[in-house]
Amino acid sequence: MSQALKLLFVDRDGCLIEEPADQQIDSLAKFRLLTGVIHALKRFVDAGYELVMVSNQDGLGTDSFPVVDFEPPQQLLLDILSTQGIEFRELLIDPHFPDQPNETRKPKIGLALHYLRDGLIDRDYSLMVGDRETDLEFARNLGVAGYRVGDQGISWAEVAHQVLDRPRCAEFKRETRETQIKVSVDLDREADPIVSTGLGFFDHMLEQLGKHGGFALQLSCRGDLHIDEHHTVEDTALALGSCLRKALGDKRGIARYGNAVPMDETLVEVALDLSGRPWFEFSGEFPRERVGELPTELVPHFFRSLAETLGATLHLKVSGDNAHHMIEGCFKAVARSLRQAFARQGDVLPSTKGAL
Repeated sequence: MSQALKLLFVDRDGCLIEEPADQQIDSLAKFRLLTGVIHALKRFVDAGYELVMVSNQDGLGTDSFPVVDFEPPQQLLLDILSTQGIEFRELLIDPHFPDQPNETRKPKIGLALHYLRDGLIDRDYSLMVGDRETDLEFARNLGVAGYRVGDQGISWAEVAHQVLDRPRCAEFKRETRETQIKVSVDLDREADPIVSTGLGFFDHMLEQLGKHGGFALQLSCRGDLHIDEHHTVEDTALALGSCLRKALGDKRGIARYGNAVPMDETLVEVALDLSGRPWFEFSGEFPRERVGELPTELVPHFFRSLAETLGATLHLKVSGDNAHHMIEGCFKAVARSLRQAFARQGDVLPSTKGAL
């Protein structure tokens, strides 16, 4: 199956250009772009979206609306957008009148059916933008988000803001015979962490990740602590990493990299890359076998599991004399590194490969 794409389906009249009084753009004099449309479309293109025009053009090709009247303003529109780096993957034009039965006129999805058939639509990110209720119905029929612009809707700037600047939130559940875990994160909101695993010191360390990582964190775990702490610590890391990765989405605009902090006599060095390639290296020895209910041998295991599901390369080195400080320093240093790496810096994907 082909890779699913982030697609922006967009209407033409009343959406890209102002709707003409006679419902047909048949001369260059009637041509006028909607306010803010170029800047918004550029933002979508920079964010990795491909554009597909879907337009009903009543009677196109008839004597009352000959193709020769449609093509010059249509080409002018495409030329103007092209000068700004805005190109369309496909132009889907339906010429039928409303009273003519067909499967291609919006809100029906016949024109775009091949995108569904070939599995090309990433439903989590794709959307339809138009100026009529039929455009919103088209979006629902296609299974994507719908936005209405113009006098009856919002501005193009607001569409871009709602879609491209939306909070990076996620929820994740992991249920096995050993643990039942629920995690939710919001990478763009700071809040006091709410954590409960049944291991007091471990809860305190997880709170460091949320607090110093700069993201809202809620996490609960019911684990088989009557056996030991291993499954609770490991599965919590796996669930948290999965939730963070889900919240990051396609990672466009992130800083990607992060590093470290000291804590009193303890020095923690971190090198973090949200590369999509899991790897973990650890260097250090803890002077005690346990801190509270947490075995110190599970500390590197936690970060290994976190890196695995987060899809991160993580190098962690710690030195010191106080095991409590050393462990807390590890969690704080990784948290600060995550804060740096999660930070938004625009819409560009920080990779020459085109994917992370």
